[in-house]
Amino acid sequence: MFDAKKLTNEQVSIIKEWAAQGAQLADIQQQIEEEMKYRLTYMDTRFLVLDLGIELRNLEEEAAVAAASDEAEPDAKQDELTEDDLEILPPETQANGPVRVTVDEIARPGVMASGRVTFGDSQSGMWYVDEMGRLGIDPDTAGYRPSEADLLAFQRELQQVMESH
Repeated sequence: MFDAKKLTNEQVSIIKEWAAQGAQLADIQQQIEEEMKYRLTYMDTRFLVLDLGIELRNLEEEAAVAAASDEAEPDAKQDELTEDDLEILPPETQANGPVRVTVDEIARPGVMASGRVTFGDSQSGMWYVDEMGRLGIDPDTAGYRPSEADLLAFQRELQQVMESH
């Protein structure tokens, strides 16, 4: 097993720089051998990186995340409706139509509560609250995503239905 104490501060800095530039374990292992003349196994390299507290970067993943955030509309937050906005909108204008929520008398297996929802655009699906307390929707139409207004209306309607249930 390789001891990180064998490395000088300069060598540690160089290894950290390689990692910051996106080098992965195999790259670091090879560069340590070529430039520092230490022959390490892949596992030794992994332990060394951990001992030095170095975080490896996945530049491809970072680029994909950056590209996805660049594609998002810059003013998207301005177009989103909040619950305060919904309160001033009459129910008929919150979406194409009213959002209707029902609660199952007996919750489906694996969830604490469940039921059905029909959104304003007549799309429907199953809603559930899992054992961790997370709310989820399983739409009848694959890939369907309700509008922001429909989601907020659904949450408010669900809260009212659950309070009276």
